[in-house]
Amino acid sequence: MNNGLYLYGILPAPISEKVVLEGLDQQPVQSYSVDGFNFLYSEAKKEKYLTSRRNLLCHEKVLELAMSEGFRTLLPLRFGLVVKTWETVTDQLTRPHKEKLEELFQKLEGRREVSVKVFWNSQSEIQGLLESNVSLKKKRDAMEGKALSRSEIIEIGKLIENGLQVRKQTVIDVFRSELNALALEFVESDTMTEEMIYNAAYLIPWESESNFSEKVEAIDHKFADRLRIRYNNFTAPYTFAQLS
Repeated sequence: MNNGLYLYGILPAPISEKVVLEGLDQQPVQSYSVDGFNFLYSEAKKEKYLTSRRNLLCHEKVLELAMSEGFRTLLPLRFGLVVKTWETVTDQLTRPHKEKLEELFQKLEGRREVSVKVFWNSQSEIQGLLESNVSLKKKRDAMEGKALSRSEIIEIGKLIENGLQVRKQTVIDVFRSELNALALEFVESDTMTEEMIYNAAYLIPWESESNFSEKVEAIDHKFADRLRIRYNNFTAPYTFAQLS
């Protein structure tokens, strides 16, 4: 173990030896108890791991498989965490953050994280905006084929941008009104692409996921083909397991 230990997450109880998990570099995943906290780890074959899709998916798979084996209450650790010794874990994590870790375990007991990412086609939305706003469409159509001044370009651009913002906010308000009340906590994050208009994570009771997913599906039907909704109902609770 010259390169140390690669850490995946923390469990409140040790994982059974019957549970077979494969980690990075095809190494077997084991659990080790430090100060009453049980760490999922494998032997590190590198001092530093490249943040590649393959490695990230492997890290996530270890956590999700542990959850699917019944270890639902789990504190995920960030990708790429390699330590030389367990003493490092004690000095830098379990001893200084013992109370906070225990609080997080209590907070996540019987609860799960789900997430919703909403996408739309901006060009289709511009067309929809023009079709629903006759005066704006007439103004835009009147400019077609003409040599426009800088001020005219800026004016029509702002009108379309403001109209899109209103349409976007209308969509977001529906998600908020329908889903936020079902969650114990929710966090809205930055959108990651131009076509993504909403990005939120929710902490919900484990047994209420089917009701939550039905609400997401109902919203999807409400907007017909305007939106693409990416709903993740099974993921390690990164959003709600923050030490800080």
